[in-house]
Amino acid sequence: MQSEGLAWRRHGATLLFVLLWSGGALAAKWGLAHASAFAFLVIRLGVALAALTLIALTRCRWWPAAHTRWQVAGTGVLLIGGYQAAYLLALSHGITPGALATVLGVQPILTLVALERAHSARRLAGLAVALAGLALVVAQSLMSARLSAAGSLWALAALACMTLGTLAQKGSRQTPLDVLPLQYALGLALALLVAPTQPWHIDASLGFWLPLLYMALVISVGATLLLYRMIATGNLVTVTSLFYLVPVVTALLDWGIFGHRPTALAVAGTAAILLGLRLALR
Repeated sequence: MQSEGLAWRRHGATLLFVLLWSGGALAAKWGLAHASAFAFLVIRLGVALAALTLIALTRCRWWPAAHTRWQVAGTGVLLIGGYQAAYLLALSHGITPGALATVLGVQPILTLVALERAHSARRLAGLAVALAGLALVVAQSLMSARLSAAGSLWALAALACMTLGTLAQKGSRQTPLDVLPLQYALGLALALLVAPTQPWHIDASLGFWLPLLYMALVISVGATLLLYRMIATGNLVTVTSLFYLVPVVTALLDWGIFGHRPTALAVAGTAAILLGLRLALR
């Protein structure tokens, strides 16, 4: 009975993570209509760091264990700073969100190859089918993609940062709240280094602050805590494969909230993603 309750809690955490993370794409799109990308990123990271600092105050715990700080710092540079900066720079150099999502969709396959020497053909085929489904979901964006050399390099950098960062985080034995304040401080420092080279403007309206607070508090704190906990307690290939579901749930939210009906290709892609994940994670 206890194991059944634990399983339900894990499923609930997984569903909550996918739902929260999927809403991030819509919030970011809304916020970026009112601010430049790096202005939005820097203020988002600053608000998230302030929230994590308040939590650290209540816990009276500021730093990860002394012998782990360099490893925690390196993971933060990759996952919080490097990934988000490379993601935005790829978009600013002409990569469409759909093309970038497809590049990042290679991550579960790379993770599988890196971690499981005896990975099965069925598992690899399932991830490949899910990746093809992702390409169908974002087909319209892919067809309009401008694959500049600089944008492609930044997209690959984002993929490398996310893959290496999650592999490094998997090795952490500390609770997420022990490592996130240091990681967000370093991520903010990296974003501030890049920001002077990028456009900077905000209009400070509700259209800026509401999505910013969602991204800073719900995504950067709440959903990231869930992600780190799932990385620590679950199979890393399974956890990273959840990101295939994000475009699907985002499309459903876009349909339910804004009335943008999914295309036939998106529906076919959704079916392929679900089939691929069933094969890979069974």
